[in-house]
Amino acid sequence: MRKDGGITFVEPGTPVYEGMIIGENTRQDDIELTLPKKRNKPICALPPPTSHSEINSCVKMSLEECIDFLEDDELLEVTPLSLRLRKKFLTNLERVRNKRS
Repeated sequence: MRKDGGITFVEPGTPVYEGMIIGENTRQDDIELTLPKKRNKPICALPPPTSHSEINSCVKMSLEECIDFLEDDELLEVTPLSLRLRKKFLTNLERVRNKRS
């Protein structure tokens, strides 16, 4: 859990897709993130550990907690291996169009 900015729901290295909810912001509005593409070559050196290492921790929610978390524009994907929160409309363009109508 992050002390300054919110909480994350997915572990580092988990594959994500557009429209997937990966955390909760401390503010009311949603934040759109642009994820970097995977690099073929690793970066030269890893940065030294910092005091912000709690960023890598995540909150695991139960099925009931996920259901309670959902807003009107969100869905819950339930699979045998995971629970994933996502937006009803995956792309930003679809969300904007839906908001206008």
